[in-house]
Amino acid sequence: MTAYHRQKGSSFERLIADYLKANGFPFADRRVKNGAKDRGDVGGVGTDAGRLVLECKNTSKISLGTWATEAETERVNDEALAGVIVHKRHGKGKAGQQWVTMTVDDLVAILTGKRP
Repeated sequence: MTAYHRQKGSSFERLIADYLKANGFPFADRRVKNGAKDRGDVGGVGTDAGRLVLECKNTSKISLGTWATEAETERVNDEALAGVIVHKRHGKGKAGQQWVTMTVDDLVAILTGKRP
């Protein structure tokens, strides 16, 4: 990954974290990368039932299977309730217009407060 791509990813993570912070999640912030023990790109987000791991992707190439595996690994590392992928919706610059993808297990966990 080039410095340009790292900067693009960092900017997208910051955009999402700042949006969440301004919309009811005062502790939302970018996380430090931890290699194999990575816990997602944005932390400080969750529900009364538990934390959420957000994996952010700013790319035109969609790789949902790979991203879902990554989000699940990071959810386990963080002992979080669910892992969610926030990915770039091209042609849309506002944070609230970006895409969110998750597994149905993650959706059930968010809605019920427990992992199926």
